[in-house]
Amino acid sequence: MGQYILKRLLLIIPTLLLILLTNFVIIQSAPGGPVEQKIAQIEEAQKHATTGMEGGNANASASGNSGAYRGSRGLSPDMVDAIKQQYGFDKSAPERFWLMLTSYAKGDFGTSFFKGKPVAQLIFDKMPVSISLGLWSTLLIYAIAIPLGIAKATRHHSLMDKSTAILLAVSYAVPVFVLAVILLVFLAGGSYWQIFPLQGLVSEHFEQLSTLGKIKDYFWHLALPLTASTIGGFAGLTYLTKFSFMEELNKQYVLTARSKGLSEEKVLYGHVFRNAMLIIIAGLPSAILGIFLTGNFLIEVVFNLDGLGRLGFEAIQQRDYPVIFGTLFIFTLMGLILQLLSDVTYHLIDPRIDFEGR
Repeated sequence: MGQYILKRLLLIIPTLLLILLTNFVIIQSAPGGPVEQKIAQIEEAQKHATTGMEGGNANASASGNSGAYRGSRGLSPDMVDAIKQQYGFDKSAPERFWLMLTSYAKGDFGTSFFKGKPVAQLIFDKMPVSISLGLWSTLLIYAIAIPLGIAKATRHHSLMDKSTAILLAVSYAVPVFVLAVILLVFLAGGSYWQIFPLQGLVSEHFEQLSTLGKIKDYFWHLALPLTASTIGGFAGLTYLTKFSFMEELNKQYVLTARSKGLSEEKVLYGHVFRNAMLIIIAGLPSAILGIFLTGNFLIEVVFNLDGLGRLGFEAIQQRDYPVIFGTLFIFTLMGLILQLLSDVTYHLIDPRIDFEGR
């Protein structure tokens, strides 16, 4: 097992390089980068200034054209070059990519173009919100989906199985952001009841509350985001659990265990559970990343939670490349490490599975 772990750790490096290179090429080739945005902002500001000057000078004549505001004629090449140098675009794309890799190797993720703070500090500041939302969402999803999936597998075609299938179909069909908006409209003062807070993770007077008051306030603000994230994420895992257990329940070793007089509980949790849970554990890393990246991304934007999802959303809007690539690097590294931990857990649950030959 040690050789397999070492080999997987060594494979993380080229995998990261390939992912970063692919995204670098795609993002750099897209129009509307930070240089274009900065030039557009300056020209727009100069245009408004020019309009104001022309409106204020009622006696302006043709002779005033010589003194017209420079913004009407665009930016000078020197100013454009200065803007390119400010954002590092005075260098070629290969050189920028190499400088980014060398900085990452030193633990330096650069400085945000628009926030003026180090990317590592921004990620560190936003991480608690995303971890908090992602952790509770994952725990709730697995706490609901696995028992429900087992119950549906052992009661296949029963009334409970058919009734919960309708709930799961609705949960699977409705996108997370749509469900989040519906909860906001109905329960957060949108058009009906204002039962829960509209946005934020804690109240403004959070520091003045007692310990119990802080816990209540924290979960009160998390109620709607967690509800939206949980309802939107547990359906797929429930079906995965159900069909995994149904497949195992129909195998020969289960019939043998029953023929020996073992109770259904011992058959289910003593023999079936370990084998059926393997595929669920294998999907844990992708599920966690999906909750953190896709789920949190939308939930944080809708509920205005100041986490990594909202940070990434704003970075994409502003073409803040250091933040985009910094968050991409962190999440990719987390995904690769989680996948390795999944394989190790695989082996711990069932020692018959050996990865050494892979």
